Amino acid sequence: MTGAKKPSSYNAESIVVLEGLEPVRKRPAMYIGTTSQYGINHCLNEIIDNSIDEALAGFCRRVEIHIQDDHYLTVFDDGRGIPVDKVPKYNVSALEIVMTKLHAGGKFNVGAYKVSGGLHGVGASVVNALSSHIVVEVRRDNKLYRQEYKKGKPVTPVKVVKESILGFKFKQGTAVSFLPDSEIFKETIELNYSIFKKQVKERAYLINNVFFKIFNHVNHDQFAYFFDGGIISLLRDLNRGKKILHDPIYVKKQEDDKELEVAIQYNDSINENIHSFVNVINTHEGGTHLTGFKTAITRAINNYAKKEFGNGKNGEETFTGDDVKEGLSAIVYVKMPATNLQFEGQTKTKLGNSEIQTFVQQTVFDYLETFFEENPKVGKEILGKIYLAQKARLAAKAAKEAVLRKGALEGASLPGKLADCQEKDPALSELFLVEGNSAGGTAKQGRDRKFQAILPLRGKVLNTERAYLDRVLSFKELKDLVVALGMGIGENVDYAKLRYHKVVIMTDADVDGEHIRTLLLTFFYRHLPDVVQKGHLYIAQPPLFKVQLGKNVKYAFTEEERDKQVKSMITAKTQSTPTIQRYKGLGEMNPEQLWETTMNPVNRILKQVTIQDAQDCDYVFSMLMGDEVPPRKKFIVTHAKMATLDL
Repeated sequence: MTGAKKPSSYNAESIVVLEGLEPVRKRPAMYIGTTSQYGINHCLNEIIDNSIDEALAGFCRRVEIHIQDDHYLTVFDDGRGIPVDKVPKYNVSALEIVMTKLHAGGKFNVGAYKVSGGLHGVGASVVNALSSHIVVEVRRDNKLYRQEYKKGKPVTPVKVVKESILGFKFKQGTAVSFLPDSEIFKETIELNYSIFKKQVKERAYLINNVFFKIFNHVNHDQFAYFFDGGIISLLRDLNRGKKILHDPIYVKKQEDDKELEVAIQYNDSINENIHSFVNVINTHEGGTHLTGFKTAITRAINNYAKKEFGNGKNGEETFTGDDVKEGLSAIVYVKMPATNLQFEGQTKTKLGNSEIQTFVQQTVFDYLETFFEENPKVGKEILGKIYLAQKARLAAKAAKEAVLRKGALEGASLPGKLADCQEKDPALSELFLVEGNSAGGTAKQGRDRKFQAILPLRGKVLNTERAYLDRVLSFKELKDLVVALGMGIGENVDYAKLRYHKVVIMTDADVDGEHIRTLLLTFFYRHLPDVVQKGHLYIAQPPLFKVQLGKNVKYAFTEEERDKQVKSMITAKTQSTPTIQRYKGLGEMNPEQLWETTMNPVNRILKQVTIQDAQDCDYVFSMLMGDEVPPRKKFIVTHAKMATLDL
């Protein structure tokens, strides 16, 4: 922490034990949130965060992470190294206690760590409990120490060794190599690499001048992250490809044992992009620090608007939080003693400290009050943006109320072109969004009407990347879709009313079909994100080819698959040549073929649409579907050689 004194000591006396390790293997989800693939990432982050704690304390400048091809995950740092001397109270090495006891570590002793990413001190011990094998090496006082564990239990004592078996090259520090236990992680023991890289990059932004390096021995990737711009660099990354309205506004304040950093920048989009952190932990669900920030910026902007224009602008109502957040990108970063942290759950996604809300709210409000007075050009630029947001919100509200008065969204009859299913249980119901009446007719005849509904969409739907709700509701195809889904839209959306738990985009396998699919994905991501985030959006995979030799008919989804099927048919009947039909559209199939290949749950392939990295998704949608041409042109030129042209 800037301005704080480095902790004076970190030795065996710094280690405090609160309870044992027994519950972890029985109820792993209580400690890492899930035993799915995300749990593997969580375990690795727990080990990395121990290295980051050393960096926050000022003792670590290098962190290396290795993804081994035998599924071991290894983390090296050049910090002080976990203490290895015996804890007097327990007569056991401090290293062994840290690795085998819950709530054991230097984070409970203010003299060891003032700031820490971890909350309960369970990181290393929980990872140990959930690993089939762990090796820990510590280099302290010119000696190398090692201990090994299996399923949380030590199989060797802490001993001095001559050489590292992990390839530990730093002159001091800690190395941890663990193999996730397949008995716990039954789904997979492989890391989600793309999410992991993003998480490391995020930490590198938040910790100035610490060098992170990733070695992926599976695909031979190497990445290095080092940033000296802190959260301002992260903010600029969030706004890649967008037209910004002003330079970043940066707020920093330290009060007693708390420190706050905030970076704010508006762009011309209609979406918000706010990220919050506590001690480098990404608090995805927000918490008191985020609440304080939103309250402060809304109040400060309203105060400035009153000074400039009286009550709001042109005498209209004051700005709401929704008005203020439109086009807002911001980072809210709090650092505080680990001993005072109050998170909701071990997965640390929501901050609960009430005093932080007051601290953030007052700090941001006071700073913005002064900033707007001293920078009237920026202040008026932001007011102009928010005034347009308010005007659009009021117009959208009026449009929605007009639609509601006509009974088109709630309690009204379903669209006439919707061929609904007989099933009333949403969990068993499917809605296929089909391009055009021709394919729609084929799909209606080929479906199982008991649980499958068909909604034909005519032509290209509206690009909703920058469309307000009034424009969305005025576009008939999208309004019909909203009515069919039944959950409403906008501020009054009710996810519980979603009528289908599988919403399937089924378009032609050509450029036009891909364009329509992209427009629908943009609509769901921007205006009905719950459908995506809760795993209800899918993309159908119709075959590209029909391969036939006599009565033997096969369908192929790729050119490679087509070639294999042709070869196998020729081998079976040497005298004949199979006929190959390339499907340009769903309408070229008869109902039986469409059912057999694309709609029958027994045979079909559906791709589930997920949002693994919201920041990257936001960038891609803004870049591809937004108004700024240069970023899109650069993307097209860069990836032109990768395109498969259907000429």
